[in-house]
Amino acid sequence: MIYKFKSKATGDLIMTQPVGERVLSLIGKPASAQGIIEVDQMSAAIAALESAVAAENPSGADDDSGGHADRVGLRQRVWPMVEMLKRALAEKQPIVWGA
Repeated sequence: MIYKFKSKATGDLIMTQPVGERVLSLIGKPASAQGIIEVDQMSAAIAALESAVAAENPSGADDDSGGHADRVGLRQRVWPMVEMLKRALAEKQPIVWGA
């Protein structure tokens, strides 16, 4: 399954099922086939994603030690959604998704 996030404020954002479900979980949304992030929920969603990234890497540095240089971290996975949320919030447009 693929998640396709849409907003009138941005282009579409496509995520694989595992990534989409993790992002939805982090922002407190159910991993359903369809849904909506209302404008009044966006600030909290941005904060939740940024907090999860900070918790994964408390130093704030991109640490490539330990042989994980090719691993895609949470920061890279959620950054497009954070940007989408910020743009949609600025233009007061909801984000909807469908599978």
